[in-house]
Amino acid sequence: MSTPTPRIPRDTAGLPAARPTNEVQLADGERYTLHIGPVTKRIGEATVRMLAYNGSVPGPAMRVPQDAEVVVDIENEGDLEATVHWHGLRLENRYDGTHETQELIAVGGRYTARVTFPDPGVYWYHPHVREDYGQEMGLYGNCIVVPADPDYWPCVHRELALTLDDVLIEDGQIAPFSPDETTYAAMGRFGNVLLVAGEPELKLSARAGEVVRLYLTNTANTRVFKVALPDARMKLVGGDSGRVEHERLVDDVILAPSERVVVDVLFASPGQLTLEHRTPDHTYNLADITVSEDQATPPLAEAFVMLRTAPELTAARERLTPLIDAPPDKTLAFVAEMDMGKPEVGAGESHAHAAHGHSHAMADGIEWEDDMVEVNKLTTPANMRWSLVDRTTGATNRDIQWKFRVGDLVKIRLVNEMDSDHPMHHPFHIHGAGRFLVLARDGVVEPNLVWKDTVLVRTGETMDIALDVTNAGRWMAHCHIAEHHESGMMFSFEVTE
Repeated sequence: MSTPTPRIPRDTAGLPAARPTNEVQLADGERYTLHIGPVTKRIGEATVRMLAYNGSVPGPAMRVPQDAEVVVDIENEGDLEATVHWHGLRLENRYDGTHETQELIAVGGRYTARVTFPDPGVYWYHPHVREDYGQEMGLYGNCIVVPADPDYWPCVHRELALTLDDVLIEDGQIAPFSPDETTYAAMGRFGNVLLVAGEPELKLSARAGEVVRLYLTNTANTRVFKVALPDARMKLVGGDSGRVEHERLVDDVILAPSERVVVDVLFASPGQLTLEHRTPDHTYNLADITVSEDQATPPLAEAFVMLRTAPELTAARERLTPLIDAPPDKTLAFVAEMDMGKPEVGAGESHAHAAHGHSHAMADGIEWEDDMVEVNKLTTPANMRWSLVDRTTGATNRDIQWKFRVGDLVKIRLVNEMDSDHPMHHPFHIHGAGRFLVLARDGVVEPNLVWKDTVLVRTGETMDIALDVTNAGRWMAHCHIAEHHESGMMFSFEVTE
């Protein structure tokens, strides 16, 4: 007789309150402890049980110099077995933090990782087992890698890391999870409360004339964010793994789950501003910003409007030119099958609506909201199958057997199939075997290169990317909608020296 899986706890009694997130400066060779454990957190009118790294949601922001190596001792006092994945970092394969590279950390157990930071930019850490649960409960934190070149980024007065997230609150608690499998497998688990830096009503301040660098990270399970800041000027300077080829002034930026965007913001005048998330049908307030009359010094307004070009990406573009018209080395399709034979999938709604009723929430190839909540809640890997399909071999998910060598430059075509039971966007993530550049979207050459580890492939879109393979080992690639990943929309590939 099998032992039943214990229910996931929701009680808040006796738990410490979450503390504010702090920034930790770590030097090369330093040792640091990361503790996973339960806390209580006030979200609106509710006090809920969450999970935290070192007692805060988000966890500590680790600021480290480029090319540093840090030893991280991970202690798991959470609810489930755990790993910590160092998202976007090109590190030694055995420290990647997946079930394929290490034994899961038992509750009460420890694990030590040697984490390297070869590339400047903003990265993050999070679970890679029951990610749908751990991330929703608060397990995420940033790593800021300070460039060795002091002129790598434009001048700013200060920097601020902000996570973008949502959480599903029902009856004063975080909505329950199945201990055995992921739910909301169709569209992912959308939250009904938006959190910025872990807060539902974040308040920030700035000085007149101040230029602030915002490191934005989308840590949500499935929600795509479109971030705008009316009445301030915003300049796109970086993405997942460093700076963009061409800095440019923008009105907004879009981040799919696990993507990062780096923007510099000029607060020219005193007043009250609102950081916003804008969908086609709604504008959400993310944070209130008070700009005081105190003048920031030195003045940086003139420098702000200078738009620089990154020479290393100009050089990369020349290297990529032969790939633009070349056939892809690999073609990967994104496909969904919804099992209409399961009566519970259609409970309360028609099968046609279950498969296609999301269309009115779709705009620009992005599903901004969950408009079939009751159906979505009942979908699991048993009745909603998400697949990555190798179009050359027909292999699917774990059966895909790609092999590369260090030094390869691989052209991969990503095809988000419309002929699918639930066509929707997918943020496609490749672990630390290397980094990639987007070559083209629907045949249009990418005008502004930036090194990526995750890319949003919109509904019906075909995208070509160039993977620069640098690190040996067994690496994962998957959709970064947490429920799709947990539903099997992933595979691993081998890189040899």
